Amino acid sequence: MNTTARLSLLASTVMPAFTLAAPAQAELAAEAADAPAIIVYGVPDGYDIEKTRSATKTETPLIDVPQTVTVLSREQLDDQGVESLNDALRYVPGVVLGQGEGHRDQITLRGQSTTADFFLDGLRDDAQYYRSLYNIDRIEVLKGANALIFGRGGGGGVINRVSKAPEFTKARTDFAGGVDSFGGWSLAADLDQPLGESFAARLNATYEDFANHRDFYDGHFVGIAPTLGWKLGEATRLVLGYEYADDQRVTDRGVPSFAGTPLKGYDDALFGSPTANESSVQAHIARARLDHDFSDALSVNLTGQYAHYDKYYGNVYARSAATATTVELEGYNSDTIRENWMIQGNLVWKGETAGIGHQLLLGFEASDQLTDAKRSEAAFGATAASRITVPLAERLTLPTVTFGASSRSSRSKVRAVSAYVQDQIDLGEIVKVVLGLRYDDFRISSTNRVNGFAASRSDGKWSPRAGLIIKPRENVSLYASYAKSFLPQSGDQFTVLDATTATLAPEEFRNLEAGVKWDLTERLAFTAALFQIDRTNTRANDPVTGVAVLTGKSRTKGFELAMVGQLTKGLQVTLGYALQDGDIVSTTAAAPAGRTLAQVPRHQFSAWGRYDFTDRFGVAVGAVRQSQQFATISNAVRLPGFTRIDAALFYKVSDAVQLQLNVENLTDTDYFPNAHTDNNISTGAPLNARLGVKLRF
Repeated sequence: MNTTARLSLLASTVMPAFTLAAPAQAELAAEAADAPAIIVYGVPDGYDIEKTRSATKTETPLIDVPQTVTVLSREQLDDQGVESLNDALRYVPGVVLGQGEGHRDQITLRGQSTTADFFLDGLRDDAQYYRSLYNIDRIEVLKGANALIFGRGGGGGVINRVSKAPEFTKARTDFAGGVDSFGGWSLAADLDQPLGESFAARLNATYEDFANHRDFYDGHFVGIAPTLGWKLGEATRLVLGYEYADDQRVTDRGVPSFAGTPLKGYDDALFGSPTANESSVQAHIARARLDHDFSDALSVNLTGQYAHYDKYYGNVYARSAATATTVELEGYNSDTIRENWMIQGNLVWKGETAGIGHQLLLGFEASDQLTDAKRSEAAFGATAASRITVPLAERLTLPTVTFGASSRSSRSKVRAVSAYVQDQIDLGEIVKVVLGLRYDDFRISSTNRVNGFAASRSDGKWSPRAGLIIKPRENVSLYASYAKSFLPQSGDQFTVLDATTATLAPEEFRNLEAGVKWDLTERLAFTAALFQIDRTNTRANDPVTGVAVLTGKSRTKGFELAMVGQLTKGLQVTLGYALQDGDIVSTTAAAPAGRTLAQVPRHQFSAWGRYDFTDRFGVAVGAVRQSQQFATISNAVRLPGFTRIDAALFYKVSDAVQLQLNVENLTDTDYFPNAHTDNNISTGAPLNARLGVKLRF
């Protein structure tokens, strides 16, 4: 679709919004004084969040956490019109969105790429799939290695989603719907009902129909999440939750490169097969949390989770760079079934010893994970060729694609048991210290069902955390911290061991950070941080023997700034900047020392602001700037830098009805936001719009 056509389509989407949103000015002025604030659908306090339990597993103000934490409130997510985790993270400094092969969430956080460092209510949610936000209250981005709180992995940090919970004091009946200029649409419901003084139920549900600028792209998502809450007496609370997610979509791995940059002129083209490129995920996640207060000083919580993931994806993709006239393709499919059992318990005591304040945490975590995975290679045409070269065109012509017998088939079992202790120490009114230590006993066993190779490995790892906080004023903190994490050599998905990985020690991540946090007002927070992450024991091939050895080392260092909250009356803002350098510091067969890490742009800037002119009408403008980056550690393909501008309009028709228009890529910028390899590069969406309505009864 050309730009003129897109503008016409955008206009046809926008005009109904203004037709519905244009009451007489006299009526608007008469109602303004008595009307409630326009912010009625999100978090009452706006974009700024004062506390989080996730960073320390205790109720701690963010200003007292010696770590960079970015929290995306429900209101900010709603204002930006995002429905998926990937879209929500676009405005977080230091987070680079990955392509994830077109079938999963993947991020690079402070130079560390991951598909598994995702959590739900503090428990691991590590399968490879896309996560919707229909039942999420907020998103917490905790930056820097810190295994004490979350265990293995998380070399650059973790992403934690906090679920919506039942409320005991008020009922909620919310509905939302929207349609975009590509033809995609969604419906959602949030029903919250107290059923007595001590019992409440909440139901979140959604249906999303996918569409975008890419040829043949479609799909849908269905999500259902009922939650029950009980007050079992004055001091005990129980929450039971369940989520069913069904995601079906085209697997899209973007365009290949040409002459060291993304291939131009084929932004809509699918370099794959409309029939073979498909992804399907069904997820069941059930969880329970019990909280009990023995006294004002002593409390305990116990959380359990069972998760079952059934995933299939097939894909054909560009194997190498395109020539002026042709492109080479290959493909495969993959089936994965995973079961996770997890339990976590925490005992928290607040008190004093010899005049020194303490908030002591004692905890444990145990998990059991079983994964069955298999893969088959694609075969093209009657000759069943494993690769095929086709003429370069906006619509590729491919022979029939089939998938043969399993080339990989494995079964793996992971068992992990952890214990940890942390003390938040108040040394007077100015100095605070956070000290903690965690021990993980990690065991993996696997069987390669193709060649019969079976192996197992056990690792016991200590993970310390230390933080110093100086508070010259109650609303200002200066901090420095050190933390460590590890990742077993079987990778972040733990599918199968081979003869080499079964013998290698885990990777290690060491995080140094210093920063300042300043609550400028009760509703406006400023943060700044310097950091350095050293990654060692990274697996690489020996340049002489070709055998994998532990010689890889990398370092990422940088600087981050952020400000979020209410800047002036009626103006909510979130601003962020990240300066990063990520380099390989040891020469291996994979890459020489001095080479830049993949997908680490030197500069990232984001800004979003919403201003309410009246109690009924508001506008928002956002911008994202990202400098150039390398697609992989080959440093052979550059993704150009880009600037994208977004905007939104909000109009409150009545107490029960609100209209919202979000416009993405207002200047119709042609850009390439991320990649998976040098030849699987995503194309950014052109100018598009989404018109939404929210109803509250």
